[in-house]
Amino acid sequence: MMGPAHSLSGAAAWLGVGAVAAGMHHPMPWPTLVVGALICAGAALAPDLDHKPATISRAFGPLSRGLCEIVEKLSLGVYNATRAKGDPHRNGGHRTLTHTLVWAVGCGAGASAIATYGGRWGVLAVLFVHLVLAVDGLLWKEVKGGHHVLVWLLGATGAWLLAGVLDDPGMGKTWLFTQPEQHYLWIGVPVALGALVHCLGDAMTVSGCPILWPIPIGRKRWYPMGTPHFMRFKAGSWVEIKVLMPLFMGIGGVSGGVALGLLGG
Repeated sequence: MMGPAHSLSGAAAWLGVGAVAAGMHHPMPWPTLVVGALICAGAALAPDLDHKPATISRAFGPLSRGLCEIVEKLSLGVYNATRAKGDPHRNGGHRTLTHTLVWAVGCGAGASAIATYGGRWGVLAVLFVHLVLAVDGLLWKEVKGGHHVLVWLLGATGAWLLAGVLDDPGMGKTWLFTQPEQHYLWIGVPVALGALVHCLGDAMTVSGCPILWPIPIGRKRWYPMGTPHFMRFKAGSWVEIKVLMPLFMGIGGVSGGVALGLLGG
């Protein structure tokens, strides 16, 4: 899928988690719901860090472009080092290492560690990166002209304000993990979920996605998991734009209403 659909699916996924949490009588404070949705929307773009034409490669200028080149080469190296007899030869690393459950869990764990042990500046760093990505993904029409500085300022301002709200007692820093040394540990959950949702979205496209690496399936270690072939579509096709994106918006809206207690019992 393309960046906008990935971001919408990420936001909808976290709002869905919020609805489930409310149904289990463990509702999220509204800042956790909002911040988590934005983080998940941004994290849903992150697996394409192995793809130079992707939205994330442009998000932070030369820094993200250079990082994309490094991650692409790393991903190709890991692919070549671990591929089985049935895995085809590849010239690039797109849709390999960063499109796996292992990578998603690792990113979530890393974000949790930064937010938990890095103090306020760690939280701000995680928020800033993912808010910039969320803006790039959700407001793609407004930022496609290259207004990077404005997006960075918006991300920095939003991160500073939201971090301040979360830090108030009862406003979200202790959601799910309540011990003092566990403040903000939950922040890794929307990061991992966003990456996983990205993989699931790509699994609906023609190429599939090797989510279960390194588990061997048949003669392949990088088996492209996916929906039945007749249900797959090309990235950027009308199915994605006319069907899935409105569906994600609808699911997100309903789930958000349930999570905030505005809909349902």
